[in-house]
Amino acid sequence: MSIKNITVIGSGTMGNGIAHVCAQFGYNVSLVDIAQTALDKAIVTITKYLDRQVQKQTLTEEQKQQTLANIKTFTSVKDCAPSSDLVIEAASENFSIKEKIFKELDEICAPHCILASNTSSISITKIGAVTKRPDKVIGMHFMNPVPVMKLVEVIRGYATSTETNSLVFDVSKNLQKIPVEVNDYPGFVANRILMPMINEAIYTLFENVAGVYEIDTVMKLGMAHPMGPLQLADFIGLDVCLAILRVLHDGFGNPKYAPCPLLVNMVTAGYLGAKSGEGFYKYEAGSKELVVSKMFTK
Repeated sequence: MSIKNITVIGSGTMGNGIAHVCAQFGYNVSLVDIAQTALDKAIVTITKYLDRQVQKQTLTEEQKQQTLANIKTFTSVKDCAPSSDLVIEAASENFSIKEKIFKELDEICAPHCILASNTSSISITKIGAVTKRPDKVIGMHFMNPVPVMKLVEVIRGYATSTETNSLVFDVSKNLQKIPVEVNDYPGFVANRILMPMINEAIYTLFENVAGVYEIDTVMKLGMAHPMGPLQLADFIGLDVCLAILRVLHDGFGNPKYAPCPLLVNMVTAGYLGAKSGEGFYKYEAGSKELVVSKMFTK
């Protein structure tokens, strides 16, 4: 089976990035969101990324225009998914939402269509089990920002077929990504390692060992990380970090994955990081540019 038509569900940060790279490498892309305003914003974001590529001479103006021409927007999956060869879901990190989406996709998509999730922690086996095609359900966990980062975690559910896995590997390589196969356990590989580190950094702040700036500086200069764990948490979204930690905690039943109380309080209070304008740092409205480089010690 050859994959030509790809539907991306969700036009947020991850969804518009996935749509961008799929369109750039020649796939016909249907980008779906419930709100046309969100879709319009996504196209603006994609255009800005493409403009940067043109400025850096990694893309021609003609290639930019062709990429945009390859993307069509829809407010209903029923208008595009039935003709898709691959659907990539990039909706909120919430199983109930994904369950509803995959049940609908299973009903309306062609029998050959592969259903993939960009989930960063939720079980692919559990998602596949709500469909009648668990052999065609797989995880495609892209990294943010999608147009820049090379990794795709390819997660095989318990019933995912070798054929499905191979096709998704091929698509990932066609996007000039590096696919890495992992098995379906909580957090997979990336977040099983990353989130406990971020959580420990938050505990280090919570216990007043050091301040935000100091913790991030130690990890950047001492461990050669390009970004400190607290700023990275802000960029990921503190609500997303909390959701992933809860998946790890529930999945393994190990107290080492218990979210720091400071993280829980911040999310409850609406301090979600860059997307809300404030987390461990403060940000310019609508961007990830820091306004205040160090906020508090506890």
